[in-house]
Amino acid sequence: MPKMKTHRGAAKRFKITASGKVRYGKSFGSHILTSKNAKRKRRLRQSNILAAVDTKAVRRMLPYL
Repeated sequence: MPKMKTHRGAAKRFKITASGKVRYGKSFGSHILTSKNAKRKRRLRQSNILAAVDTKAVRRMLPYL
């Protein structure tokens, strides 16, 4: 079998934690920030853990991470 290729778009967006969970950064936090309140912008800075149902698909795109 040849080597599997890493999905480069997914590699830039997701990181695998030590316990095997998938972390991602929240969307909607890069521009048009004047219309968003401070609490919302503060929450958008935090990363989040991907839902278990989506983890399998992301792990398939990141075979060596």
